[in-house]
Amino acid sequence: MTAIVITGGTRGIGQGLARAFAARGCRVVICGRSEETARSAAGALGPGVLGVRADVTCRPDLERLWEKAEKEFGRVDHWINNAGVALAPRLLWDVPESDIRKVVEVNMIGAVNGSAVAAERMLTRGGGFLWNMVGFGSNGRISRGMALYGSTKRALAYVHDTLVLETRGTPVRAGLLSPGMVVTELVADNDLRADLRGRRQQLYYEVLSDPLEVVAPWMAERILSARRNGARVERLTTPKALGRLAGALLRGRVRPGRKAP
Repeated sequence: MTAIVITGGTRGIGQGLARAFAARGCRVVICGRSEETARSAAGALGPGVLGVRADVTCRPDLERLWEKAEKEFGRVDHWINNAGVALAPRLLWDVPESDIRKVVEVNMIGAVNGSAVAAERMLTRGGGFLWNMVGFGSNGRISRGMALYGSTKRALAYVHDTLVLETRGTPVRAGLLSPGMVVTELVADNDLRADLRGRRQQLYYEVLSDPLEVVAPWMAERILSARRNGARVERLTTPKALGRLAGALLRGRVRPGRKAP
């Protein structure tokens, strides 16, 4: 069976992926900042899923996470840096320093820690697939209120490109995951949709977003079938987004003349 580690995984996209992998017969390890949270989330996902306490901003925690997965399952085939933090859109000078540190430490330092741990061990154990999860800003798109989150994802895209170069010619492969707009607890908790300015922009969100139960299985299938270094699993590419918007325009749901959020 395929063994997969997902950092985070107690909620949102990570949890959806864990459920989708488990449904396909994979063995999965997820992590949370507390043992109780991790174990409770794993238990809700059913047999074959293990919950471990780990703070992604602490590299020794991720080293122990790898060791636990390897001890339980014998190997790690896929490591997915999924853990992330997002805040409701806010002008940069209005963001408290504590929030800045939290987002940068989890989104960037956590992903770099995970990449370093997984790549090093995969090199010594004969290979594996290392994935990084990006989001808004990773392609250079800019929006008011998204300076903090978007900059971490832009930097993470650079980390991915560098990993592809550095693992070339080795048994380690680096991949990029881009789920697009997904309706998760993160969106609800931060009231991101309510923050959009005006009904028209909210309609754009509704047209371009997908429910988690659709996105997670779609991504899981493509992760498991990926073979080449530099693989990209992207749910909402520019052509797809334009196609959806065009369809919505034809149906009269969205009127032209204003950009999507």
